[in-house]
This record gives sequence, C-alpha cells and structure tokens, in this order.
Amino acid sequence: MPGTARHDREMAIQAKRKLAKTTDPIERLRLQCLARGSAGIKGLARVFHIMDDDRNRTLDFKEFLKGLHDYAVLIDKEEAEKIFKIFDKDGSGTIDFDEFLLTLRPPMSNARKEVIMQAFRKLDKTGDGVVTIEDLRGVYNPKHHPKYQNGEWSEEQVFRTFLDNFDSPYDKDGQVTTDEFMNYYAGVSASIDTDVYFIVMMKNAWKI
Repeated sequence: MPGTARHDREMAIQAKRKLAKTTDPIERLRLQCLARGSAGIKGLARVFHIMDDDRNRTLDFKEFLKGLHDYAVLIDKEEAEKIFKIFDKDGSGTIDFDEFLLTLRPPMSNARKEVIMQAFRKLDKTGDGVVTIEDLRGVYNPKHHPKYQNGEWSEEQVFRTFLDNFDSPYDKDGQVTTDEFMNYYAGVSASIDTDVYFIVMMKNAWKI
C-alpha cells in the first residue's frame, strides 16, 4: 500500500545522481534525505523533534548543525550556515523547523496533495488528524498478511508494521500525523514523474 521498495530504490539512485550536479544548498540537503528513500525527510524531522527540548519548535544554529550530523548528513559548516541564514529571515538566530521541513519537502502539485489527503482521511476514522492502530482496524484487514496467515505475527504486529512504514526509524510511536503522511508521500512522489501516474497509484493502493 505505501510506496514500493522499487520506487525507493529508483528515487535513491536519482537523488544520488542529481546530488553530483547540484550546487544549491537546500536542494543538496533535500537530495541527501531522498537518497535514503521515502522516509528520509521524515527521519530528519524526527531528529530535530527529539532535540527540541523546550518544545518551542525552533532550532538555533548549534542544534541545527548537531541534528544534521546526528542524521549523518554530509554537509560542511559553511554550507549549513548558508541554509540556516535562508530560513532565519528575521536574523533572530533561530529557525522554525516546521517551515524548514515544509521547504525541504519535494514540491508537489495540488492534485497530488489532495489525493494524499484523501488517503489520509480514509485511514483517519476518528477524524482527529492522527492515524493509530484503532483507526486501522476498520480500514485495513491484517488477515491477508502472509505473516499473520502463517502464525508468525498477531493482528497487532501487522497493524504496527503497517504504521511503521510512515513512521521514522528513529522514533516509532505507532501514530502517524498528517505531516508525517504527507512527508512520506512527498518522498514517493519525487520518484514519479507524472501527476496522472501518481494519482492512479494512490487511488489503486488506497481504493479511493
């Protein structure tokens, strides 16, 4: 149902190829994230989220640099400073990381965003903007999963693994927000050239 492993592989190859030619610092950072697959940008978001101790959703340069290094992004201090200055519009010495991640997300047409939201709304049975195992119970049938059929996994494990597709490897909390879902599919979208193909893929995958 989520982006396929093939899309992830194609995207990683494309991203690495483009990285060799790109000089724009934001594009270079975006491509380094996409080279890790669909969840690459979401993974970076999690690192920043964990570092944001006071939960004010801002980062100073030291935190920003540490987050990039913790996520093993290959970037020198000078390039990181350039990126930081682009986002620190008011010169306050801090950046809003929601705005930063929104810009880092690969651009998508409104048609793609709308079909992603349709899929999210279908999953979010309670309508609270967060998809949990409870939401999935009415939408996703775990009994078709091979590991459930052979007795290896319980229903709970099948649901959890499904949600983990959209969650970050660094902080799997078993819940998926609208932003996480959008970040994930922005990654998938980056490997698909045409809106038509992306929309057909989403509609088939989510039966919408």
